[in-house]
Parts: sequence; structure tokens; C-alpha cells
Amino acid sequence: MRGTHFDPHPRTVLAPEVPLELLSNISERATLIAEQGADVLLVLPFNRDVMATPAEQYLRQLCMALPLRELWVGEDFALGRKREGTPARLREIGQELGFSVDTVAPIEVDGVVVSASRIRDLLHAGDLGEARRQLGRDYWLRGGVVHGDQRGRTIGFPTANLEVAPNHLVPAYGVYACWVQIETGAHAGPALLPAVTNVGVRPTVDGSHRRVEAHLLDWNGDLYGSTLRLIFVRRLRGEQRFASLADLVAQIEHDVAHTREQLGAQAVTRRSSIAPTPAT
Repeated sequence: MRGTHFDPHPRTVLAPEVPLELLSNISERATLIAEQGADVLLVLPFNRDVMATPAEQYLRQLCMALPLRELWVGEDFALGRKREGTPARLREIGQELGFSVDTVAPIEVDGVVVSASRIRDLLHAGDLGEARRQLGRDYWLRGGVVHGDQRGRTIGFPTANLEVAPNHLVPAYGVYACWVQIETGAHAGPALLPAVTNVGVRPTVDGSHRRVEAHLLDWNGDLYGSTLRLIFVRRLRGEQRFASLADLVAQIEHDVAHTREQLGAQAVTRRSSIAPTPAT
């Protein structure tokens, strides 16, 4: 199976002045597509020249790079200049160029069409359960481990500070029970490791920038420069400001215990059902 994908997201070209939080970057989407069985992914650049290209001309160019036999699109899909490449028009072009065109109906959950905007709202609210139902999987993101201020190490809870692009959506600020896979680096492997993850600005220590920091339970090692896949399972609590570091440490100890409780009961099923494939 072969697929194509536009990058950057067309909305960032059509309306660059309107901020768009991405549910996944191109690397993450490539992994998700591969996990559905695709063996080739063609990433197509999207810009205003592409927008101005007639649908037939664009598909002729595409067929030169990726011989098409079947083209699957959404029911409301449109390609090319002035959105002329509707499914009906694509079928006409396909008859001439030798490929068929089929449409995929919108996916519904409880009678409501699944949409990226709905999923964004759920994640902003920290509702991982409903977001999981809408996505059909746990929400996850990938980030490289970079140096932070190492404050967690000084209080006994060292964390991996993930570099996440500013326009990549992260769930509501708070503390989460997560699975972590080390995808690249000296400790890379398929194992899913339990972690307590903090998303937010760390008000207790007067933080001002968004951080995503994962404390891997019962694990030691240097992760700097590694890439982690962070799988959000359960929101434990919202972000809080504590009166002292001692109060913060006591709460983290509670968060660790809560994470063990949440993930321990699900370890067998989750390790077998959501074990991710290492990125290539």
C-alpha cells in the first residue's frame, strides 16, 4: 500500500495568520501511516504554486512519481486550482490516466462526525478518555530530550525534558500517567516504560515557558539526545502551585503512586495493544 501526504498543513498556507495547533507533525504522521500497513509514503510539498495548479496537471505529475491504480479521498475532498478536483472530477481524470477513485465516508462516534477540531477541544480540556475514543488510539507525541534546569534531579525526581514544537498540541496543563518508548539513542528499544509527565509552566518554581517533562519510573540512564514517544494514558490532576518544594515533593510522590496504580492494572493489555513500532 502506498500513500501521499501534504506538508506543511494546507491551512498554514491558506491562512498563515491564524494559529493552528497540530495533532501530529510529519514524522509522527509517517509513523501512524506506517502502522496502518503503508510501505511507501510520498510527502508532497504544499504551497501557493500547488494551489494554483489544475487538478489534471497535478495528477499527471503525481502519476509520474507514483503510478496510481486506486485513489481514495474523503467525500468532501477537493484538489487543485479553485478546488476543481472534486471526487467526480477526479474520477473523470482517473478514467483517462488509468486509476479508479473511491471515497471514504466520515467516521462517526455516537452519531457525531469525528473531527480534528473536536479532538483538539477534548485534549485542551484534558479529556483523554473521549479523545481516545475519537482518535481510536491513545494520543501521543514525539520529542527529543534536551537539557533543562535539572531541578527535578535535585528533589529526587529526574525528568526527561522533551523538545516539542510550539505549534504542536499538548494536552491541558497538568500531570499525566504515561507510557514512554525510547525510540532513538543508546537505550532505544520497543519496551514501554511507565512515567509521570508534567505539562505546563511549573508555577511552584516560577516557570514561564511551557515544558513537557517525563519522570521514568524505576529507570536510570542518560537520555540526552534520545527521541522519546510519549503516550498519554490518564490525567491525574491539573497544574498546581505549591507553598514549598517539600509540598511539591509530597505531591509528586503521590503522583508516582497513582501512576503505578493506573498503569499497573493496564500493563499487560496496553503493552500488547499499543506497543509502537520504532521510528525509521
